[in-house]
Parts: sequence; C-alpha cells; structure tokens
Amino acid sequence: MKPLADRVLVLPAPAEEKTIGGIIIPDSAKEKPLKGKVIAIGNGTKDEEMVVKPDDTVLYGKYAGTEIELDGEKYLIMKQSDILAIL
Repeated sequence: MKPLADRVLVLPAPAEEKTIGGIIIPDSAKEKPLKGKVIAIGNGTKDEEMVVKPDDTVLYGKYAGTEIELDGEKYLIMKQSDILAIL
C-alpha cells in the first residue's frame, strides 16, 4: 500500500496488557496507543516535504488518523502533520 501526497501509514504499537504492578488490563479498559512504526509514506506535496521515513517510530495525537484493516492487521493512515515527534 502506497499512501498519497503527505499521508503516512503507521502500525500502532500494541496496547499494554499489564500494569507495572502486574494487574492485567481487560480489552475494554485498554487505551489506544499513541506510538507506532511508519510502514509507508507518500511523496509529499509541493508545499510539504516528507520528513518521516519508513521504519521511524513516531508519536501521534490521540485522535489522529483513520483506522484501516489490511491483511488482518490494523493500521492508521494519517497526514504527516498529525505526527507529533519522531523517536
């Protein structure tokens, strides 16, 4: 899959299964991860050059992107401007 323009395809990090104290978190209480790995990027636009690269680990906003499912795996597709930081 190749995103268009300034879009980025991100594989979200898995949600935490346990707390530091060892308490198991049920699926209904897990928070959406805010970190993920860049899988693919678009070509950018004439106004915005692509800064992120595939395999970068990034932080993004809580409500950033659109969730899609591809080959049984859940991904987020978002604009590069929705990414807050590269780790």
